[in-house]
Parts: sequence; structure tokens; C-alpha cells
Amino acid sequence: MNTDNPPTLGRPPRKRPPGTVPYVTPGPRLTETTMITMEHPPIEVPALHRIADDVHVFTPPGHDTWGMANCTLVTSPDAPALLFDTPYDGPLTRQLQHLAAPILKGAAIGTIVNSHANGDHSYGNGLFPGTDIVSTEANLAHICAEPTPQELTQLLASTRSDTPLGWYMRHHFGRYDLTGLSTVEPTRTFTGQLTLQVGSLQADLYEVGPAHTVGDLIMHLPQRDVVCAGDIVFINDHPVHWAGTLEEIHHACQRVLALQPNTIVPGHGPVVGPDRVREYADYLEALRERIHHLHGLQWSVEETTADLLRRDAHPTWGLSERMAIAAMREYRHLDGDTQAPNLVELVAVAAGYAHARHVAVPHPRLGAPAPRPTSR
Repeated sequence: MNTDNPPTLGRPPRKRPPGTVPYVTPGPRLTETTMITMEHPPIEVPALHRIADDVHVFTPPGHDTWGMANCTLVTSPDAPALLFDTPYDGPLTRQLQHLAAPILKGAAIGTIVNSHANGDHSYGNGLFPGTDIVSTEANLAHICAEPTPQELTQLLASTRSDTPLGWYMRHHFGRYDLTGLSTVEPTRTFTGQLTLQVGSLQADLYEVGPAHTVGDLIMHLPQRDVVCAGDIVFINDHPVHWAGTLEEIHHACQRVLALQPNTIVPGHGPVVGPDRVREYADYLEALRERIHHLHGLQWSVEETTADLLRRDAHPTWGLSERMAIAAMREYRHLDGDTQAPNLVELVAVAAGYAHARHVAVPHPRLGAPAPRPTSR
């Protein structure tokens, strides 16, 4: 694959001829052996933790990697359960179902709420047949841009392992088994706010996009003082965001905090209290201010990324290369570029920084920039 001109990752809505995969270079189909031997770090066993009465969180260990998203199970003794988000692949979803069985005690999961359309929060939808699936109306637009499981598998197979993008894809996505999965769209959508009931428990859904994607939502369980934030909040990793500006994402974090929860379930990372979300919101604001300052000095996006990586105020957080994506997305906003982003191109640039760090070879974009004048 030519990573200087990567393909667009996505699909036009309902216009693809049957049996075709757009924008992806054909490659060999991943075999079981390929999946096992791909380079990726080992993971621990996922768990299902009780965080409040009738509320349990599925927490696959996912520090410093992509795809290990939290899912929240809300139960009632006299009503079908609700599941907030579903896992990335079949094995993780079946593990969640296995761990949930003793808690459900034969009850069904009647409703799935998708916080947004990224596959690591929705690919497991299809393993809950007959379930009502709820998302925002705007979420449908991102579903059309999100790769299907088959497209992601094909992309993984078609990128060369000796390129930064190919290495990065295998390192972070090679562990997932997407066999038999397909994109399952919501059966019910809303705008603004929607309240659901799980027995006597109230679940308030609030649309907060565009932020991480165009169609984000958060869920508040007021009787349990719990908010499920989806990918509005990342803990212990640098975030990645595809749609909103950093200001919009910061505003979405403030909406989480305005609900005054005691417990917040992030999209990725450990369950936390409000202080950690305030710290995360402060990070977003500082990142925005620095990018805007350097853009105002007419620094290139590459120079700005190098500056952000050198100044990293959170060196223990994983995936610092995602700051390259933050810089590119914010520059597009500041430059008035409203064209839909090429997701593969964004990931490919981040992969270059990560690969350079991995092999300990100075990346050309990481060298110290020459002193710059305050204006041009």
C-alpha cells in the first residue's frame, strides 16, 4: 500500500454494489494462523465489575492500544437489561455474554445503546439478535464513514508489514477476530435527549456531538450517580477524535461534569470520579491553546506535532502519536477545511511517529525545529 496516498476508509451509504469492498487495496484473506502470529502485545483477561447497584462495567484491559472499549450493563429484576456499547470482536463479545450470564439470571438484554458508530463500540451488536439498538440520528452519518468489519480485515491484510502503517495496524488491530461480524444499524434514533427505563431505573441519553464523532451520546443514571461517557472521555491514553473541534470535545466533557456524577465510565480506561475528568478536560483545553498559538505563528502542522510530542505533559499516557491526529484535525478547522477527513491518512501519519519511537530512530518530523520568528 502506498501510505503517501492512503485510501479513504469508509463507504458511501447504501450505494455499494453487492460483493464489493470500496477504497481498499485487495489483499490475502486473514487466516487463523495469520491472526495468531501477527505482532501485537498480549492482553489480560477482561472482567465485569460492579460499580453501583444494578450497574456493571465490562473492562477489557486496553492501556496504550486501540479498540479495548468499556461496556456498561444495567439490569433490573423485573425488566430486560440495557447494554451501553458492545465490544470490538466476536471473542470479546462472547466473553462479555459469558460474564453477564450469572448477573442476568436468565433475563435478556433488551436494549443496546451505542455511544457512537466506531466499531470498537458497535461491532458486537450483531451478536445480540432481536435487541433494540438506540443511537442518535446523527450517528447514522458516521456509520456510513466507519469501515465494516470486512473492510477493516481487508485493510489489515493489504497493508505491508514493513511499512509504519502496516506495522501499526498489526500491532494494535491484529489481535481482533472479526469473523462473521457485520455492521448492524440502530433500530431507533433520537435527537437532543431521550429517556429509557430499565425497570425502575431511569437512563437519560444526551446527544453531545459533534465531538469524538458527529453522533456522540452520553448516558446518565441519575439514581446511581453514574455517567457513561463513551469516547468523550479517555483515561490513561491520549485521545483520538474524528469530528469535533477540541473546543467542542471540551464542551462535551463539561456536560458530563454538569450532571454531577460520582462515577464516570470512560470509553477507554478505568472507571473514575469527576476529578479525573476535570484533569482530562484541562488537557484538552491546554492542547487546543498550544495548537492555536502555533497555528497563529504559521508553524506547519508537522512542526506543531513535533512540539506537542516534545512537550508531552502526560508521558505515562499511552498513544502519544494521537496528538498528530489532534493537530491535523484542529488545523483543518482553523483553515476552514470542511471536507470529510481521510481516516486512514490520519492513522498513517500517527503510525509514522509511533514506528519511529518503536525503532528508536529519529523521525524527520520529530527533530528540533529551527528557532521561529514570532510572526511572518
